[in-house]
Amino acid sequence: MIDDKDILNKEENKKNNTEDVQKKSDIAKREEVVLEFWNTNNIFKKTEEKDSPKGEYVFYDGPPFATGLPHYGHILAGTIKDAIPRYRTMRGYRVIRRWGWDCHGLPLENEIEKELNLKTKRDIEEIGVGTFNEAASNAVLRYADDWKRIIPRLGRFIDMERDYKTMDTSYTESVWWVFKTLYDKKLIYKGFKSMHLCPRCGTTLSNFEVNQGYKDIKDFSVTVKFELEDPVRTDGRKRPTSNGASEPKTFILAWTTTPWTLPGNAGIAVNKNLEYVTVEKKNNTDGSSERFILAKDRLKEVFGDDEYVIIDTYMGDKLVGGKYKPPFDYFVSESIKGIENGWKIHHGSYVSTEDGTGIVHLAPAFGEEDLLLAQKENIPIIHHVTPDGTFTDKVTDFAGMMVKPKDDHTKADVEIIKTLAHKGLLFSKKKIEHSYPHCWRCDTPLLNYASSSWFVKVTDFKDKLVSENKKIGWVPKEVGENRFGDWLQNARDWAISRSRYWGAPIPEIGRASCRERV
Repeated sequence: MIDDKDILNKEENKKNNTEDVQKKSDIAKREEVVLEFWNTNNIFKKTEEKDSPKGEYVFYDGPPFATGLPHYGHILAGTIKDAIPRYRTMRGYRVIRRWGWDCHGLPLENEIEKELNLKTKRDIEEIGVGTFNEAASNAVLRYADDWKRIIPRLGRFIDMERDYKTMDTSYTESVWWVFKTLYDKKLIYKGFKSMHLCPRCGTTLSNFEVNQGYKDIKDFSVTVKFELEDPVRTDGRKRPTSNGASEPKTFILAWTTTPWTLPGNAGIAVNKNLEYVTVEKKNNTDGSSERFILAKDRLKEVFGDDEYVIIDTYMGDKLVGGKYKPPFDYFVSESIKGIENGWKIHHGSYVSTEDGTGIVHLAPAFGEEDLLLAQKENIPIIHHVTPDGTFTDKVTDFAGMMVKPKDDHTKADVEIIKTLAHKGLLFSKKKIEHSYPHCWRCDTPLLNYASSSWFVKVTDFKDKLVSENKKIGWVPKEVGENRFGDWLQNARDWAISRSRYWGAPIPEIGRASCRERV
């Protein structure tokens, strides 16, 4: 029970707090006097116009979004960005400082989608890309006046009246100039890169963004039977079964935690330096026998206490080159680059016996290591899933189904497993818990997707980057030597384009692509 005394005390405290807010401290008053002096006497402009015996000091300021108000991160970085140019100015340089606005990017697209009640990228195309971009253009600077009031109040010297915007045509032209310069130097090419795709947002995410959304979830792992067309034999003779009957079918066992990728299977990888076995096992239901190939070190984990007979033992190189029947034959007659190398066994140095069967199913469009091996061996890259996360029409049994829906992420996997069991190709299944990436903006499970992109050949000049980095005066030095230095040492070609609508368009030969943007 609250008495009248408590109520009176609360009202008094509220009154005192209001008065405290209204009463400015001496420090705040001094700040305002200094700001007024700077503004009245154009101090910042004079620092840019004064003699500069040491010439120009070029300062590049990564611009913020104007789709929200400044926060602590802006204030901290902005203070550092203010201190360095002031110091250089006092040391005899001229430092031109222009404010900029980052007008593009997925955060704004998501915001506009919510305001227009759009659920998918298809909805954007239905209302029209022009309509969508106009809404984005009108909204992007909605907090600009607040920034212009807050940033000077922090004491920062920067020209916010001659600001630049990444949506300006002049800025886009500068992007095109850079792109053409790199292209003329043969440092630009178009290809596939394995990236994490958010099917709901309809765009790929950077590694930094992906790392924001990992969650532990329960999924299905499956061991699948891939029937060999010509079973491996190490002595050249046809091997009878233990009871002298005709030889049973031989299956190579591959393990995956993403059953939804199996309709896009294009190959199998083994490690030629590992030891493999062919074992024979009776079917408990009808007494017939089947033969299975897997890594010798995985026998116990795969078969447990089941009885089996080891028929043969050999190194993985005996398997390389063999052909098998795909569990789903939707694409066997398609005209796809590399189709002649489809559904064969290849050597993959990354294949190990740490888990699974020591044999990996390859879906090059949905895994980084798979894609790299496919590019090396000219294995077909089959996109059996669209960028919106649904099976294509070619996948007739599951056409239009979401492969990793947000509300039930195992739904498609369950249907795949049922179909494999019906075909007699499911060896085993079990539930696992693992860390899986989700979109940090909309919480949708991400897909590892081989996306078409323009690349900069960073690997062609990586050594120069490493060399130049050693000349930089990093503070603290460990950042340059370790974190950034290590990143440069391991730098790969840079994918610079994204499939978006609101961004700087990248020109293609003879035309501009509406969805390839930076």
